[in-house]
Amino acid sequence: LMALQRMGIVKDYERIRQFSVMIVGVGGVGSVAAEMLTRCGIGKLLLYDYDKVELANMNRLFYQPHQAGLTKVEAAADTLKFINPDVIIEPYNMDITKVDSFPLFMEKIRTGNKDNSGPVDLVLSCVDNFGARMTINTACNELDQTWMESGVSENAVSGHIQLLVPGKSACFACAPPLILASNIDESTLKREGVCAASLPTTMGIVAGFLVQNTLKYLLKFGRVSNYLGYNALDDHFLLLTLKPNEECDDSFCRKRQLEQQSNPTVVEETPQPVNVEVVHEENDWGIELVDNSVDVPNENTIDQKHIQLDSSSTGAVSLNQVKYQYVPKAKCNPQIDTSDNETSATSTTRDDELSIEDLMNQMKGM
Repeated sequence: LMALQRMGIVKDYERIRQFSVMIVGVGGVGSVAAEMLTRCGIGKLLLYDYDKVELANMNRLFYQPHQAGLTKVEAAADTLKFINPDVIIEPYNMDITKVDSFPLFMEKIRTGNKDNSGPVDLVLSCVDNFGARMTINTACNELDQTWMESGVSENAVSGHIQLLVPGKSACFACAPPLILASNIDESTLKREGVCAASLPTTMGIVAGFLVQNTLKYLLKFGRVSNYLGYNALDDHFLLLTLKPNEECDDSFCRKRQLEQQSNPTVVEETPQPVNVEVVHEENDWGIELVDNSVDVPNENTIDQKHIQLDSSSTGAVSLNQVKYQYVPKAKCNPQIDTSDNETSATSTTRDDELSIEDLMNQMKGM
């Protein structure tokens, strides 16, 4: 990972140890995102979920059969501590949508950084229901906390991630889904005995994009996607920029919009690529590293522009840059006498060339 710094991608990768990230929902996407951040060396992870590990979860990428029956946050914490003991893991087995849990949830956002003296650096939403998303949205708008939302479709063949900066980008309530506009209780839409499809591939892809943008946001490199959608059926990626709704139902969202308008954000200058010294310029195998953007002349290279069709012969191609191992002395076409049908193939060579038999004898004598 430190190679990112040597290659000029990140200025100071060691800073990753100072960041704290809250992950709400440690299911198919959240558990994989937590593992990725742990392997990247994040300083602190706060995990929220109220569900238990079931054998039905085994088609996903993180949990193991012997963990069935444990709370997801407990099982995740045990595994993550084993992967990287240096990461601080705080598991919270609670439903943040409950009235008695919401104040505790907000307090942890406000004071959950690595040394418990300030807010967390980022909140990741990996939940699978509208109510939990709206709860996170409400808390982050009130606390002016940047967060990222993620999700996988019910048929498991599409997903998305979204960056939400209060007042600067659209919050989750700015463009509510149809369920909210129709005043429908989400619980009534779930059919008995029917569960959503689950593909570890789609969840892994969404989790990868989520963590990739988390690293870009925390370490300040590249461009963080405002909204990235993925359709697995045709491998289509959708990039959007969602602006906040001035008539959003969330009062704190409207308040943050006014704050952004009164204090416009200064656009930072895009850093120029840094010429990095090649670390492995010499090696035992004689491999030479060159820049792909620079044309390097090579006498053995066949360039398309040097390929010409010889009109004197059918389909013959002349390659100006082809280096031949055996070059005939005469360039003219051999004159073959066909008057004698019993003439062998060895007698059809030019006078100034060796016959096939002579060449074979030379090879045997080597």
